Amino acid sequence: MKKVVTVTEVEGEGFDALLDKNVILFCMNYIYTGKLIGVNKTCILLENPKIVYETGAFDSSHFKDAQALSFQLYVQISSIESFSETNKK
Repeated sequence: MKKVVTVTEVEGEGFDALLDKNVILFCMNYIYTGKLIGVNKTCILLENPKIVYETGAFDSSHFKDAQALSFQLYVQISSIESFSETNKK
């Protein structure tokens, strides 16, 4: 059996590192993008959010179909499968 015997906490990782940056969130049902402006233990807050219905090529600078929402959007952290900073519009 292999065991991890040391744990190191790294400050400023995960969502904290992405505050005030544009992110893409791959969630259980949808893909969201927007500027990450808030983080707590249960949810994050996106400014100028969009629902991405079709990404298109990932090396493209724009999403093929991303629909803008007219309000800020809270997303439950428990529904997020993966996330990253993005420069796509």
